[in-house]
Amino acid sequence: MDKSFLDKITAKWDEGKFVCVGLDKGEFEFDKTIIDQTFDLVCAYKPQSAFYEAGGSAGLEDLKKTIDYIHQNHPDIPVILDAKRGDIGNTNEIYAKAIFDDLGADAVTVSPYLGKESLEPFLKRADKGIIVLVKTSNPGAGEFQDLQVEDPERSRMGKPLYQIIAQHIADNWNTNNNCAVVVGATYPEELKKVREIVGEMPILVPGIGAQGGDLEDTIKNGLNSKKQGIIISSSRGIIFAPDPRQAALKLHQDIKKLL
Repeated sequence: MDKSFLDKITAKWDEGKFVCVGLDKGEFEFDKTIIDQTFDLVCAYKPQSAFYEAGGSAGLEDLKKTIDYIHQNHPDIPVILDAKRGDIGNTNEIYAKAIFDDLGADAVTVSPYLGKESLEPFLKRADKGIIVLVKTSNPGAGEFQDLQVEDPERSRMGKPLYQIIAQHIADNWNTNNNCAVVVGATYPEELKKVREIVGEMPILVPGIGAQGGDLEDTIKNGLNSKKQGIIISSSRGIIFAPDPRQAALKLHQDIKKLL
């Protein structure tokens, strides 16, 4: 039986690996070069689907080849498809089939905006990782995510929307123990709060490197009680570096110093 996403990522944490390399180029041969240089340093790879979709049918073929290459050569490394999917249930059924069955991804990023009911086609995939956007790394994230909202099921006190989303995921959505959340390294205090809410759950942390997130704050605020639980994603800072292996190695070593 194939290992689940949670099994794979936990095994990588046990090896002391927390770096996730984001593949933001959309070309298989480029990806292959990056993978060959970094596979022994990472806990995951994260292809960003937009860069492949922009290439039309050839780009989607490159995405499939990239995922297949990782699975064939490094089956212990999980692949997170950064697709941020979210639609009504019957559409999500097709998205889940395409991402998990056709492309073979181990995990996917999804939007919570349509609620749990809409995400059931993803959530029912117990062996996959369902990584829900909670507090994203972009400068305008607070426009909606920081809005004060009452949650009558839990409290009449207003809380930022991102906290309510995290609470719903922790309380109601994670019945198959396959949920994770996205919190940007650019918001360290929010990362700390989300960790308090979601407990041991994996947190995908983009925003290190080109977006300016602080690594020390990320480690301090993001680790779970086992000193694990974080997937630290860097894309441009590694794949477009003069020496991608050296860039990945430096991030790996910097993380180890802070653990």
